Amino acid sequence: MSLVMIKENLEQVRERIKSACQRAGRSEQEVTLIAVSKTKPISMIEEAYQAGMREFGENKPQELRDKAKLMNEPVHWHMIGTLQSNKIKYVTGTACMI
Repeated sequence: MSLVMIKENLEQVRERIKSACQRAGRSEQEVTLIAVSKTKPISMIEEAYQAGMREFGENKPQELRDKAKLMNEPVHWHMIGTLQSNKIKYVTGTACMI
């Protein structure tokens, strides 16, 4: 997926969020868009970052840890899905939300 496609997709999603917020009488600032980056290569995450994304979600603790080490930019990582207690060590100090 190219940077242009990612930017276009993000714009479409943000427009949908804006419309939904207007219908619900809510502020767009109350909504956090999280790009689910599971199974995606670091290059695609970097492209999404260049397109303005700062929130990324992973569902595998080791993958979150590894990708966080590879990103040279400030990212808010979210651990999405279930988390086994024996794998908490992989996300503490990295994930801002579990």
